[in-house]
Amino acid sequence: MSENNDTKDELAGQQSLNEQVVRHHHHHRHHRHHHRRRILKNIFWWAVGILLLFAIFFATIAWRNLKVTTNDMYNSAGITKQRDADKVLAKRRPVSILLLGTDTGALGRNYKGRTDTMMVMTLNPKKKTTTIVSLPRDMKVDLPGYPDESPAKINAAYTFGGVKESVKVVHQHFNIPIDYYVLVNMGGLEKAINQVGGVDVKSPLTFTYGGVSFKKGTTYHLNGKNALKFSRMRYDDPQGDYGRQQRQRLIITALLKKSISYKTVLNRQFLKSIADSSQTDLTFKNMVTLAKDYRQANAKVVQDHAQGRGQNDDGQDFEVVPSSEQERVTTLLQNSLNN
Repeated sequence: MSENNDTKDELAGQQSLNEQVVRHHHHHRHHRHHHRRRILKNIFWWAVGILLLFAIFFATIAWRNLKVTTNDMYNSAGITKQRDADKVLAKRRPVSILLLGTDTGALGRNYKGRTDTMMVMTLNPKKKTTTIVSLPRDMKVDLPGYPDESPAKINAAYTFGGVKESVKVVHQHFNIPIDYYVLVNMGGLEKAINQVGGVDVKSPLTFTYGGVSFKKGTTYHLNGKNALKFSRMRYDDPQGDYGRQQRQRLIITALLKKSISYKTVLNRQFLKSIADSSQTDLTFKNMVTLAKDYRQANAKVVQDHAQGRGQNDDGQDFEVVPSSEQERVTTLLQNSLNN
């Protein structure tokens, strides 16, 4: 009886020992497996960390290159503005931009010219509306900084006093704040259109200019060169310069829909292509804000112009814009700047 009990105890002890060995073996395998997983996990996150560092490094370099490129375009208007434009932009409130196009840099022209194009553009992200108003290039004005040269055509403001005088005279006659300006010569406009892959416009009339024909009501996809031809013709337009202003607005509107986006603002090739033919007091940060927070303003585009009447004064042909018409344009622009 005692021997049987001893045998049972030995068997139980051996079984217990075997179970401990098995448990130890399983524990050791589990520990090794867990250790291996931990090592692999550490390697994975280490690799991710290295990739992130590289990404941050190259993104920083690219960002700096973009800032350098836009810095080449930056030039203050040299004027005290009617309001703090950067605060307006930071608060996502409606903003105004004076668009100036000089008649240089294209079609063989390389002399210092006047502003062939003058437009006031407002962007209202809350109302999702962009308003563009053209000003007659021959509008009769008194230049604030050059009384001895007055009266003069509004496009001469740039010739006498650069962007500063252009901003002053627009503010004087239309009593609206000009937050920023963008000056582009016609060569720069051509490059910008090519960089975004061309623009689509519907021709408001049938005409031929520079060897290219356009038919009323037909939509054309235009490269930079043909877009300039579409927008420059004046003498064969029944509406004269007002008809040309309309076609210029069509081109600018089509370009804006493509260019006010991250895709172009953060595209160094695009910015570099226009840097030598463009000038603005928009900083790179301002451009990013416009691309990010004002893009929805393109949902609706309101186009208009200040209407004048022809007048000859001592051999000079002017467009006289009556005070009532100036007030109408002022009201339109002021309303577009309201939230």
